[in-house]
Amino acid sequence: MPPKFDPSEVKIVYLRCVGGEVGATSSLAPKIGPLGLSPKKVGDDIAKATADWKGLKITVQLTIQNRQATISVCPSAASLIIKALKEPPRDRKKVKNVKHSGNLTFDEIVSIAKQMRPRSMARKLSGTVKEILGSAQSVGCTVEGRNPHDVIDAINNGELEVAEE
Repeated sequence: MPPKFDPSEVKIVYLRCVGGEVGATSSLAPKIGPLGLSPKKVGDDIAKATADWKGLKITVQLTIQNRQATISVCPSAASLIIKALKEPPRDRKKVKNVKHSGNLTFDEIVSIAKQMRPRSMARKLSGTVKEILGSAQSVGCTVEGRNPHDVIDAINNGELEVAEE
């Protein structure tokens, strides 16, 4: 048998859920039930914590200590880009395969890259900016009216500078 769970020990659980909505308790229960938490209560807390990410898929980190769950949002690059596009929240059940055809400024891309910097694999900020531009390309938006890949080429050629910090 595995050793008994010590409630004072810190456990971290990552969940992928839709912002602002109470997730299905049936998907929460197997993950947090053995830790002695109520899936319904945690689901409500997640819905409150992700209210400003309404309608977007988002990763949530639950830090569980002494049978108390602390919720922090870990946004992905794509969800940060979609949030920066300032699109109105959509109903997932009615609107499918939405095209995010908005336009972002290069400064917004750099600010998103600074937020994602700790989780990036790049050595320099310019590498992180290129990662975010790749995500912007797959989301389907443009950067200052240009294709994101053209901006990546401009950074590689030295035409566009990213201020390293």
